[in-house]
Amino acid sequence: MESLDIGASGPLTFERIGNGQSNLTFAVGDAAGGRWVLRRPPLGTLLASAHDVAREYRILSALQQTAVPVPTTIALTDDPAVTDAPLVLMSHVDGLVIDSPTVAETLSQARRRTIGEAMPATLGKIHAVDLDSTGLTDLASHKPYAARQLKRWSSQWAQSKTRDVPDIERLATALANSAPEQTEVSLVHGDFHLSNIITSGVGESSVDDAIVAVVDWELCTLGDPLADVGALLAYWSQSDDGAAGLFMSSTLPGFPSRDDLVEIYARTTGRDVSSVGYWHTLALWKLSIIAEGVMRRAIEDERNRARDGSPTTDLVDGIIARAVSTAESAGIL
Repeated sequence: MESLDIGASGPLTFERIGNGQSNLTFAVGDAAGGRWVLRRPPLGTLLASAHDVAREYRILSALQQTAVPVPTTIALTDDPAVTDAPLVLMSHVDGLVIDSPTVAETLSQARRRTIGEAMPATLGKIHAVDLDSTGLTDLASHKPYAARQLKRWSSQWAQSKTRDVPDIERLATALANSAPEQTEVSLVHGDFHLSNIITSGVGESSVDDAIVAVVDWELCTLGDPLADVGALLAYWSQSDDGAAGLFMSSTLPGFPSRDDLVEIYARTTGRDVSSVGYWHTLALWKLSIIAEGVMRRAIEDERNRARDGSPTTDLVDGIIARAVSTAESAGIL
């Protein structure tokens, strides 16, 4: 890092941060109090095309001059003399990451509401990115997104599953048969939820500046913007769900409901959201596959286990049950 001319001076310290279950994130500090963030793929055997931090670096670099709030990119290296895996270095963004209910409890109900309302508004900024001017037009295929996702994640399930779950195949078939027509192609974050945004802290602020950075872009692609709305809903647990989800902060009073999030997105972007039930189902199906893969990696190598532990079979089965219920409500099953 000293060779990057960013003012870093040894000795350096490295501390794993966040509650992420995929790419590993470290806070880097130096003797002078400087702070940066380092990202690398998980340890152990990885599936092809997964955990591509070099691609993530490209996306973040392309977004530097857009309305999307992101950290400043500094460097990328895959030099075998330095590392056994690609490393991405970026700026440290001051703020608060709501990665647990304990953190969310420190916020007032009004502050929770503001942050929640900023989520769909920030998605609108992501979906408004000009692909040509940012050089992201060739980031991924422009073919129908739902079909691409079903193909990719069915393959991931086959490679990462720890057991057979008939509902995964049943949902894949129903989703393939019910896919809405794709009418536009936008940048899609692919993993947008409370733990992947940095808020401006505990002070009061408006919806416009409540989110100071969106992070974890490894699943970013091109596709239907409503896919991101569906993903936000899949991660957005409510107190009346009757089962635990991966992220429970949004069950606290003050945070908007899933219906509120959809209404805000529709109002701020002007998009038709009538197919959001389909995308919610697809996101839950995909989330269950991701959780299964995280569980497998933790079993194979304890160093991949996140601070708050890893998904369990019961949790994955609960997500699948929500996917089935959502599919039935949307008329897909």
